Amino acid sequence: MGADHDHGTGLARAGERHRGRLTIAFAIILTFFLVEAIAGFVTNSLALLSDAGHMLTDVIGIGMALAAIQLASRFAQRSGDGARSRHTFGLYRLEILAAFVNALLLFGVAIWVLIEAVRRIFDEPEVLGVPMLVVAILGLVANLVAFALLREGSKESLNVEGAYLEVLADTIGSVGVILAAVSLELFDWAWIDPVIGAGIGVWILPRTYRLGRRAVRILLQAAPDHVDLNALGADLEAIDGVVDVHDLHVWTLTSEMDAASAHLMTTTGTDSHQVLDRARYVLAEHYGIRHGTFQVEPDTHEGCHEVTW
Repeated sequence: MGADHDHGTGLARAGERHRGRLTIAFAIILTFFLVEAIAGFVTNSLALLSDAGHMLTDVIGIGMALAAIQLASRFAQRSGDGARSRHTFGLYRLEILAAFVNALLLFGVAIWVLIEAVRRIFDEPEVLGVPMLVVAILGLVANLVAFALLREGSKESLNVEGAYLEVLADTIGSVGVILAAVSLELFDWAWIDPVIGAGIGVWILPRTYRLGRRAVRILLQAAPDHVDLNALGADLEAIDGVVDVHDLHVWTLTSEMDAASAHLMTTTGTDSHQVLDRARYVLAEHYGIRHGTFQVEPDTHEGCHEVTW
């Protein structure tokens, strides 16, 4: 559309900005997962094992999140050096895949805990309350530190949000384990351990569903929730010289990286530079989309509507 047309600079990904905090959180959670898992078997506490199970998904989930961010960053660096790849959209979707797998892991742990809780209600095993309480308090401290590290990034990156939700579930779980241990020691309520364990599983399920749903929508290339496609089409059609907008697509590559493409049909003689600049302005200022690909075609052009999908 002309040699002087500027495509602008690249975008910094939200996940990359918070990689350092993810790394610290990963180290903390890994350490206390090992502590809780060993203590859970020693004390025979389902609530503690449930919390350790959630910590295991944290370890796997945050590890995958870090791996996805690292791979996407390396790919972006190679692409910036001029190298071409068959992955024409980069590896940004790896971060969304990591968030989706996190959701699956959380579902699996929650369902296992619920099944085990039902079994233990009818077969009350002996649980060591004091060691359980000590480990739960240490786990709570670890979760609160990781929670603080990931809170800011969860507002910007779906990948970080997945890790944040897991840590949030663990924080609530640690509180539940503490309550179960105290009740067990004070009132000798053996049933409190499986009930608290089941409660942790039930609490995390709806949050896991929302995370998984958002990841699936991105993987299916659905338009972002904040974008009204009808309004966007009308705004593009309102650009001077544009008489029709078709083949409009809006999708998300990864958190904070939305993209759009469209065919803009213009009257003969319309300055395509002005149309492109105005279309990019509409996308960026009205819809927060910084990457747009437009095909500007005169109204005398034929054949575009022959595409059947």
